[in-house]
Amino acid sequence: MAGVNPPETLETVDASSRAVETDAAQEVLQRVFGYDNFRGLQREIVDQVISGGDALVLMPTGGGKSLCYQIPALVRPGVGVVISPLIALMQDQVDALTALGVRAGFLNSTQYPDERRTVEAQFVAGELDVLYLAPERLKLASTAELLDRGKVSVFAIDEAHCVSQWGHDFRPDYLALSVLHERWPEVPRIALTATATEATRREIAERLDLTGAKHFVAGFDRPNIQYRIEPKNRADQQLLSFIRTEHPGDAGIVYCLSRNSVERTAEFLCRNGIEAVPYHAGLDARTRATNQARFLREDGLIVVATIAFGMGIDKPDVRFVAHLDLPKSVEGYYQETGRAGRDGLPSTAWMVYGLNDVVQQRKMIDSSEGDAAHRRQLQLHLDAMLALCETVQCRRTQLLNYFGQSGTDCGNCDTCLNPPESWDGTVAAQKVLSAVLRLERERGQRFGAGHIVDILLGKSNPKVLQHKHNELKVFGVGTDLRDTEWRGVIRQLLAQGLLAVHGEYGVLTLTEASAEVLFEHRKVMMRREPERVKPPRAAKAKASSAPAVELGPAALDMFAQLRSWRAAVAKEQGVPAYVVFHDATLREIAGRAPTSLAELGAISGIGENKLAKYGEGVLEVVAGSTPADPGGQSQTGPASASGRAGARGSAAPGRRSAAGRESASAALGQARRPAPRSRFEPGEPPPGWDIPDPDFEPPPDEGY
Repeated sequence: MAGVNPPETLETVDASSRAVETDAAQEVLQRVFGYDNFRGLQREIVDQVISGGDALVLMPTGGGKSLCYQIPALVRPGVGVVISPLIALMQDQVDALTALGVRAGFLNSTQYPDERRTVEAQFVAGELDVLYLAPERLKLASTAELLDRGKVSVFAIDEAHCVSQWGHDFRPDYLALSVLHERWPEVPRIALTATATEATRREIAERLDLTGAKHFVAGFDRPNIQYRIEPKNRADQQLLSFIRTEHPGDAGIVYCLSRNSVERTAEFLCRNGIEAVPYHAGLDARTRATNQARFLREDGLIVVATIAFGMGIDKPDVRFVAHLDLPKSVEGYYQETGRAGRDGLPSTAWMVYGLNDVVQQRKMIDSSEGDAAHRRQLQLHLDAMLALCETVQCRRTQLLNYFGQSGTDCGNCDTCLNPPESWDGTVAAQKVLSAVLRLERERGQRFGAGHIVDILLGKSNPKVLQHKHNELKVFGVGTDLRDTEWRGVIRQLLAQGLLAVHGEYGVLTLTEASAEVLFEHRKVMMRREPERVKPPRAAKAKASSAPAVELGPAALDMFAQLRSWRAAVAKEQGVPAYVVFHDATLREIAGRAPTSLAELGAISGIGENKLAKYGEGVLEVVAGSTPADPGGQSQTGPASASGRAGARGSAAPGRRSAAGRESASAALGQARRPAPRSRFEPGEPPPGWDIPDPDFEPPPDEGY
């Protein structure tokens, strides 16, 4: 009959439900987070999880992984439970969500019992949107019973590479997370990591019982990061020059292999007028926590650290990551360098690398306590890292190829900006290998690289004379190259497997492939290091999503004033500066100079809650006046909300009532709740887990 609607089928109902969920996700993105559009694969991932499906997500650091579970947690009924190993950072993650108007909490060993009971009651009552847990806590029967009493909307497994047997951040308690699917089969799960090869991805899926999940692999390219590797020659002075000339006053992370070098480098930078703090497992928990908190909350501070620092650090304005020692794997290098430039602005991944790095890494592999298969895996990781260091091709392309992705020359790495030459190093290789061979066969002796170089250069020093090595036929045959060049030759022979390191003292020995060069005319091509040329600033202007806002002199002054205002707000509220606003948002404010809440609300990264909370204060700074209240707390919540609506259009209804949202906004518009007390030291940031190492001291009841 005309005018009568056809009966609804299950398919039409499902389609209608999906449309409503899609609208709700877009509304949350705009209202809460202040972004008009999803990036990359975010839309597909969010839809997959909101619809109840499982997902395994590989997305580079700074690619927006958190939104992929935060938005489903806000759209689906219940509380999103995030399994995170980052106990020390849970407070900051909760603060960041709270600033956005999201009801977030955590349960870990830094809280007193009454604080835990409060969070547990909030969870059961449905008064939280997101709850953070450590994997160890999830193993407790009391935690499982708690989750049974409430309603879980989604399980998010952050830093999922911790489950990998060969992963560089192996964490055994992650292996028990397959219980999520067994006990709560109706709750969708999303596992996320920034770095994983195809083999590691398969292992994550198997160990977490996610073989049926949909896989999302985003591009690993971070075009705003400039990759540079230089020959090591007085690394501390090289680092000092790099910071002074390219990143004065910038926040950065410097990675060293040993604790001693961490402390020595931090002291060296401080003596030379650059504020830096150390971080390694040998420091007491209070010092580690204090130094980490300072790095998160202060502008321009440098942390010198072992690899036990940085995972989960959300500080967006880290402008450089420096390595003074060779990383153990490309995965580790990529993840560590990815901690720079999370805001998409130009940043640098800088490393110095030398012969001793190769020798040291080979020795560490030989002395590893793992079985033969484990040592072989370590060797493969090192070989890939050496190939990246020694390549004459685009470093970015080499990185992408390692992760199974393709790319073209980027124009923003050292090999693109200042291409190195390849040269025929066959004769030089034969001289080195011949020296090692003659020492072994004629004298039954083995020596390290330094002594081999002295022999080739014909140096009659006491050690050479003592062993009568000046009588060898190869003595003095290498005067055509300098000392540093011979070390480069030996380094590249080690990288190509034509030489090996043996024993505690790192002596050089031949390999099976050495004979191919000595006796079978195998050609050996080598990389000639170019003269160091400072990269042009123009080459560093690429950004990962949108180009950085170009600021004129007046806007730059405004940007500086906005940063000062932000620092005061952050200090008053006891949160990191980026929790208030990212640098990228402040740059856009300075460039646009908004004059109303509606104009301010149209700027990316300013959601409804931040507009209401900070809008008036920002506008006062832009207008050239200093707000009396550094927080700039708006007393006109409804007006701010209407300004927001004018900027973005009317909001689609989410799963919470308008009254509920109004109530939450009113509560969050007041002073920030006090941070949970720490039973380690009142008034100090609580210690916690970063990434496991042999000296890791677990919190008392996390069961590590």
